[in-house]
Amino acid sequence: SSSSSAYPGLGREGSIPSRGSQTALSPATSTISSYRVQLMEYIEKPTSIPGICYVNMKFPQLIWTKYTLPLLQPLFNKILFYFIFSRNLNPDTELKRYFGARAVMGDQRPRQRQRQYHRSTWMTFPKDTWPHFSKPGISMSLLESRDGLQYFTFEHNRDYQQVQFKFLDAVESMDPNNIIVLLQLNPYHIDSLLQLSDVCRLQEDQEMAKDLIERALYSFECAFHPVFSLTSGTSRLDYRRPENRAFYLALFKHMMFLERRGCPRTALEFCKLILNLDPENDPLCMLLLVDFLCLRCREYAALIRLFEEWEAHRNLSQLPNFAFSVALSHFHLSQKEEEAERLEESQRHRHQSNGLLQNALIMFPSVLMPLLDLCTVQPDSAVSSHQFFGPKSCLGQPPALAELVSLYVGRIHGLWKESGVLLWLEENVHGVLSRVNEEDPLVEDCIIKRKVRYQSCPRNIHRHVILSEIKEAISSLPLEVTTQPMMGFDPLPPLDSVPSHSRPERTVCQILSRNGLHGRISAQKPALNKRQLKNRVAFAKAHSLLKGWMPENWKKVEFSDESSI
Repeated sequence: SSSSSAYPGLGREGSIPSRGSQTALSPATSTISSYRVQLMEYIEKPTSIPGICYVNMKFPQLIWTKYTLPLLQPLFNKILFYFIFSRNLNPDTELKRYFGARAVMGDQRPRQRQRQYHRSTWMTFPKDTWPHFSKPGISMSLLESRDGLQYFTFEHNRDYQQVQFKFLDAVESMDPNNIIVLLQLNPYHIDSLLQLSDVCRLQEDQEMAKDLIERALYSFECAFHPVFSLTSGTSRLDYRRPENRAFYLALFKHMMFLERRGCPRTALEFCKLILNLDPENDPLCMLLLVDFLCLRCREYAALIRLFEEWEAHRNLSQLPNFAFSVALSHFHLSQKEEEAERLEESQRHRHQSNGLLQNALIMFPSVLMPLLDLCTVQPDSAVSSHQFFGPKSCLGQPPALAELVSLYVGRIHGLWKESGVLLWLEENVHGVLSRVNEEDPLVEDCIIKRKVRYQSCPRNIHRHVILSEIKEAISSLPLEVTTQPMMGFDPLPPLDSVPSHSRPERTVCQILSRNGLHGRISAQKPALNKRQLKNRVAFAKAHSLLKGWMPENWKKVEFSDESSI
């Protein structure tokens, strides 16, 4: 079920079963050592699917106990990044870790007789101030199961489709009040909640904007398929389907609210959740954000593991954010492990951080000056006057690379303001200048790579920049993106979208009716007698302004009783 852990037999929330639940590991193995060899064969399998999925399928009887955990746990260290733990989806868990349960909960715990029972959910929790929840017309179906993965899609019933058409009309009217009216009648309509959340955020009503997003996620979670799992890493949603896109966007907006609230660990868990929904295509380009969240919550080792595993098939080193953030992670680990017993490990991390940072500066020299500018640091004259880091490095870079650089610098500059980090950066900048003056072959090789690559950004990167709302990156978007209309409920939809239903063509009568101009049928009048007809004709002749009109004049007048206006 969706509440089961990623480990078979491990139990919910990753708790270790009691000793009495220990059973045989596998009918085909008798010792832990031989079992470890078989596990390693599947964990090392080069695939985007977490190795644990193959272990689940191959060894369904695996039971974790206090005896097997120390022996098998090292094998899973490299794939733990994929796991989604439900307790980490609750921001209160992180806040309690920072401030304590009493400071977080306060007087929020209701008395037993006042407690209201709601459906158990993981992503959000219903509030008493929300409207009464009734099924809004959203459901989820399983499309297919292939290679250990399950492909799902959200579906809209006929009534929900009609509400969706009314929502599109309200958006085209450019009046938020129409969306509010629609939301009053349909309080759990997803796209209305997303669009109105953006309106509230622009009006600096952050609390209401966050509340609307949480209500949308609650509606989605109540529509989950029984087999759909947030934690297994095997459930997929196709972003090309419009019904699924709203779920991606709601998760992304909720993640950004959590990060601004000061819950980076919870935001990282939602980032991993979005990435697991479609790791191959990554429609919201979460790889441009995961490094920032790992650094914010000090998950340095997890970021390094992700980089080492995905570098072979995703070329993460060609993204400026990974090139610099992985080096920064090694530096923080070197500072963290300065104890005497770990001095050798600290020196290894420091050596790796220096090499990675210098390679990143050589590959992306245009990062340095904007980064120092946002950190309010005056660069050394020897650095600012050098042609490698000077203005020419920014002017000569391709537009796609400029977009990636501005996105990274605008997002992460706050993490480079620490005094120890700036000293480490200064040391390696001078090391790069020495390598440039000595004509290191890597410098010329990186120049060629920058010219050949980064010709244009894919659509998911543009979409990520728009959703991130980092002004330095938005100003670098190409004209073909900024000149097209942007809708908060569906920014930059895929060009190969797969709609399940189409919007009906709108006629003049439909437009008039939706704007309050309704057709009317004249009321039936009683038949007139001969006397009444004679009196009406006499009145018309006596008061007519068209005296003297001949039949030829009346032939030029057309009479019609079919008009409804």
